[in-house]
Amino acid sequence: MKLILETHVEQDYLTVKEGFHEALFKKLSPPFPPVKLLRFDGSKKGDQVALELNFIFFKQKWVSDITEDHTDEREFYFIDQGTRLPFFLKKWTHKHRVIAAEKGSIIRDEIEFEGPNGLLTILLYPALWGQFLYRKPIYRRFFKKS
Repeated sequence: MKLILETHVEQDYLTVKEGFHEALFKKLSPPFPPVKLLRFDGSKKGDQVALELNFIFFKQKWVSDITEDHTDEREFYFIDQGTRLPFFLKKWTHKHRVIAAEKGSIIRDEIEFEGPNGLLTILLYPALWGQFLYRKPIYRRFFKKS
C-alpha cells in the first residue's frame, strides 16, 4: 500500500537537505510508541538507521538501510528500506524527497508498506498516516526561516 504526504517549508531544498540529521530524526519521533535511536549513520547510500520501539509490554527493533540517495538542481532524496521490521510490517520502503519550490521547498514522504496480511495492511494505513501527519508541524518549525 502507498502513503504520500507533503509539507511545505520555508527554507530552500539544499538547506533542508543539510537538516536531515540525527537531531531532526529525534524530534520527528512520535509520543507513542516511544522510540530509542540505536544507530543513525545519516541519509547517504550505505548508511543505516536502527530503532527500538517500546510498546510498554514488549519492544521491537526496526532497522533500515539507505539504499539510494540523489541530489540535483531541483531535488534531494534518499530511500530507506526496512531490513529488520517490527512484527506488524512485512515490507517498508520510504522515499524522503525534498523538492525545490518557488518559495522554500516541499518535503514529500512517499511510503510503500505491507503488513503480514491484507487486513493488517489496511489497518496500518490510518495509523501510519497519523504518525506522518504528526511530522508536518515539526518540519515547519524546524525549517522556518530565521
